[in-house]
Amino acid sequence: MWRPAIRAVTVPLWATRHVGLIEQLSLSWQTDLIFARFDGQVLERDDCVVVRTPGNPRFYWGNCLILPQPPSDAALAHWLHRFDEEVGRFTAESGHVAIGYDASGPHQPLLAWAAAGFEIHVTECLVLNSAQQPTERKHLPAEFDFRPLDLTQAGDFAAVLNLQCDSVGAEQGFEPNSYRIFREQQMLRYRAMQIAGLGHWFGIWCGAQLLADCGLFRQRDLGRFQYVGTHPAWRRRGLCTALIAGVLSYGFERMGLAKLVMCADPHEAAIAIYRSCGFASVSRCFAAQRRPARDVRASV
Repeated sequence: MWRPAIRAVTVPLWATRHVGLIEQLSLSWQTDLIFARFDGQVLERDDCVVVRTPGNPRFYWGNCLILPQPPSDAALAHWLHRFDEEVGRFTAESGHVAIGYDASGPHQPLLAWAAAGFEIHVTECLVLNSAQQPTERKHLPAEFDFRPLDLTQAGDFAAVLNLQCDSVGAEQGFEPNSYRIFREQQMLRYRAMQIAGLGHWFGIWCGAQLLADCGLFRQRDLGRFQYVGTHPAWRRRGLCTALIAGVLSYGFERMGLAKLVMCADPHEAAIAIYRSCGFASVSRCFAAQRRPARDVRASV
């Protein structure tokens, strides 16, 4: 009896390679891990990604769980237990809970989580490729100066720390002393990353006063912005637009980056500035955090 010949088929490696949980995450979370990997631990479990930063246990989103899908409202107790197993037992001095997740569309509201004291924040991820950067750039008036900062210099380091504590910390309602400790630890991390050649901090000055600042750090040819901010008294004067334009030029031309990622609150005015600079939205991610009482500014 005639039988067809059996032909061996070679399956390409890309077709058989296991896609890990980290690779399933949005670009927002994936670029967050640039920083977690530098001085922390990133562990891939079957149900979540675990992030720990032993040197900064009070850093919520350096000590967190990240899920590829939204948790259910009824699963609060389960995820509190998983957080304590993987993170909380290492961050007892902090007392926070931080669980991030991706969602590709509308999902079940976390009403039980909100009732248990969780804040649910949404972040929009925006991307700009080098070929899409705007040709027109914002020019600063003569009294302003854009330049990379040197975080190894005490003056630059102190100026950045003071600006962030006076603006972001106050606006988000954190207890001032705890927030300053947290921000100083964060800036020490960025200083170490600058020394390692992984990125830079940038600012716009008026004389001796720093008015706006942000960071840009890299993983190969992918760059991620960090902490774009402007002093409250100097907003709506075009400084943020000029800052972003200057950093875009530096990132694409001096750092040789191919793609830049910016993450922002979709409800804040700054996101319109990023879009005007050429950034386009690609996804949204969510963050459920519960602050310890220490980190909440007392009412007056």
